[in-house]
Amino acid sequence: MNNFFLNPIATLIITILLSSCAIFGEPTEIDETTGLTDYEVLEKAQTAESANDWQRVIDIYERAEQKFPNSKLAPQFKLNLAYAYKQFYREEEAIVMLDKFIISYPNHPAMDYAYYLKGVVLFRDKNIFKEITMQDISDRDLSMLERSFQALKLMTELYPNSQYYDDAANRMIYLMNKISERELYVARYYMKKKAYLAALNRAKYVIENYPESSHQEEALVIKISAYRQLGINDLADDSRRVLDLNFPKSTKKLNESKDEDKNWWEFWDIFD
Repeated sequence: MNNFFLNPIATLIITILLSSCAIFGEPTEIDETTGLTDYEVLEKAQTAESANDWQRVIDIYERAEQKFPNSKLAPQFKLNLAYAYKQFYREEEAIVMLDKFIISYPNHPAMDYAYYLKGVVLFRDKNIFKEITMQDISDRDLSMLERSFQALKLMTELYPNSQYYDDAANRMIYLMNKISERELYVARYYMKKKAYLAALNRAKYVIENYPESSHQEEALVIKISAYRQLGINDLADDSRRVLDLNFPKSTKKLNESKDEDKNWWEFWDIFD
């Protein structure tokens, strides 16, 4: 008959192990900030930054943010933590931390940097031109770019003398052109599908929100086309006058057709 009972020594070892777990509990993470002042914590984090050890940097600053909420270094902890989040591809957490900084320290001398960094974190333009179908037209690809543009715009308006102004302005130019390009890409799609009101709204959005973009001429042509197709000829004429005034040598106007079966604003082959 098999003996299913453990021998006394094995039983004793298991009992000791179980007792140890009960006494000491689960293992805890090492806290590198234990016993350190806020300045010492900052130095430790900066050492980790120099080694590009961003996970360690995040761990240190997260603890510092909790331990020293009233320290003179608290604003710097937040900004540095936001930057570390960005470097470690945790963009949403970076934005949350920057918003927390902006709300907590409205008069801080580094506020221009906070807005600038927020714009940079949001500065992403992957998959802007996905294949479009009528079932999958959405603004989700543009939302990050638009949020980036607004953050940078606010920074340039509030802090025109900031050292980050020139870079922010250059990013804004890029963003407004990308956003406008995407909006008109969708507008042309709507025109082909005879969804003229939807196309008109896209063109008007570009004209009204990004008047300095390089796509104003095309937006006006789409606007005229949509108005014509909707039978709103007075507004089409008004938009045509705006086009004539601002783009007197418009290459798109030169493509007007005398063929009665083809409207001059059907210019899709030019842009596709």
